[in-house]
Amino acid sequence: MPRHDRLPGTPEFRIMLPKDGGEARGYLLTEFGGNGTHKFVLQEGSSVAAEAWPGLGDHARRCRAELRESDALADASTDPDRPQAPPRWVASRDIVCNSSSAAAALVYGYDASGPESWRTAEGHPLADYLSTGWRAPRKAWLVRGSNVSGHNLVRQLWLEEGIVSLAGAHLPPLEESDPTKSALRRFVEEGYEGAASYNQKRGLVDELHAFLTQMRVGDMVATIGDGRLHVGRITGEAVQNASPGGLSNLRRAVAWQPDSHPYEELPEEVQQKLSVQHDVVDLTGVLEALDGLTGLSDPTTADAPVPQAAAERPAQRELALPDVAEALAADLLVHDRAWLEEMRELLTDERQLVFYGPPGTGKTYLAMKLAEYFGGGPEQVKIVQFHPSYAYEDFFEGFRPVEDAETREVAFRLTAGPLRELADLASREGNRHVPHFLIIDEINRANLAKVFGELYFLLEYRTRSVRLTYSGDDFALPPNLFVIGTMNTADRSIALVDAAMRRRFAFVELSPRAEPTAGLLARWLRREGRDMEPAHLLDALNARIDEADFAIGPSYLMKPGVYRDGGLERTWRTKILPLLEEYHYGEGLDVAARYGLASLREQRP
Repeated sequence: MPRHDRLPGTPEFRIMLPKDGGEARGYLLTEFGGNGTHKFVLQEGSSVAAEAWPGLGDHARRCRAELRESDALADASTDPDRPQAPPRWVASRDIVCNSSSAAAALVYGYDASGPESWRTAEGHPLADYLSTGWRAPRKAWLVRGSNVSGHNLVRQLWLEEGIVSLAGAHLPPLEESDPTKSALRRFVEEGYEGAASYNQKRGLVDELHAFLTQMRVGDMVATIGDGRLHVGRITGEAVQNASPGGLSNLRRAVAWQPDSHPYEELPEEVQQKLSVQHDVVDLTGVLEALDGLTGLSDPTTADAPVPQAAAERPAQRELALPDVAEALAADLLVHDRAWLEEMRELLTDERQLVFYGPPGTGKTYLAMKLAEYFGGGPEQVKIVQFHPSYAYEDFFEGFRPVEDAETREVAFRLTAGPLRELADLASREGNRHVPHFLIIDEINRANLAKVFGELYFLLEYRTRSVRLTYSGDDFALPPNLFVIGTMNTADRSIALVDAAMRRRFAFVELSPRAEPTAGLLARWLRREGRDMEPAHLLDALNARIDEADFAIGPSYLMKPGVYRDGGLERTWRTKILPLLEEYHYGEGLDVAARYGLASLREQRP
């Protein structure tokens, strides 16, 4: 049997098959396969799913068939206690696979990512034991240094000596130039035992891996010192030097720009990224904004001729809501365009507003129309409706049962909700100048503190980020994401809207007794060429209702069915009077006699 040389420093990996289908084990080899990755040995005795799923590639199917014919994959014995268990095979010898992904496909019976599927006994992915693969040609990084154990290294060391550094007092001498994350995890576990919590050690591993392995010469680096942003370019590889207290023993040479930038004058998207609370933060997502701020560009292309397409590319557009046109005011039957201009200004300044008022005042319709107009179309608008059982997991993200398209297995997976989906869409490159709108209908019907969670903070502080509950990501609301809520004041759940929510939203009343809702039905009837009686009846009805929150909005009478034979009487009897009966429940009032059409018509001269 040929000798297999295991890749030094790598452990045994395993895959647990679903439904207690057994376990597969294997390890990486020093030898590379045809696709440039390390070969992988599936060890003798490993369990393999007998069923091949439709998504499995032809090559993997042939390999499984050949291994069956050669008896390398034999039938596993049936467990009498589990007669319904899925059929499986067992490896009768070690099987050398072209890659870890090929081995995972062999085990699962469907295509899978080997670096993520194979795990150590502690749950660490195989990817942590591989050298860094492809990365963007040029990246940007934030490295914090203004408070390292009480020392401002930015002012005292970095700017003067032209370096950026990271503390690693308890690390041994690093022999590899690009250590894997698994090697760094081992060094941190051993060196910081008793000196750091498990969470501190995990964060340190990620920061060391970014500083030592992910960073490259030519990348942009930024730091904050004395309230100003300093930017430069990395010019040297990482080196490990002795330093007092180990505060700066991991270093890279940097060519710092002479000019710095006040933090409060930075673009909002840059402030959001700089608010992430880690010592090393990937800023590549705002690299274009940093280039525009500093004038730095890719040094490898500085002297190259500019392609014509690039030269003609327009500058990045600024985020702005379009001006209110006369056509919009006419379409919405708002006779005072200044009211619409005020809505535009409120959205620009606050980014969140709530339309509140009695039922039938067109709150949801107006919210959708404004969102589509200011956003440029329905593609940038998402609508959700709150209800008493609505939760954070429904609104933003949470673990939900999801069926695998290949295996049909159901497992709980972290799934994005409507707000996260819209935020991800709004923050895509090329979308950041385009307004995106989330409409929350009946915003007061849910437990708002439960639904928003830590997002409450982001509604007020758009330049900051927070650590998310489930994913652990650092998240900020994109500046081009706007929220419009609607709230029915006749609903008793209005009491659930607390002071914190009121502080974060601008509240705009839509009432039949105030513009632009007052007179809306009359304007609509004139435009449609209909008789004005319904408008007079509605005004007379609302005059008899003492509570403004219980007034009846015009949208009940702005539907085609109202103007068919008997339509007005039918709408009054089945829509409006039942609503008023609920308001006067228990009072013993004859609602039909007080609010019926006959009574209202008698009142009119």
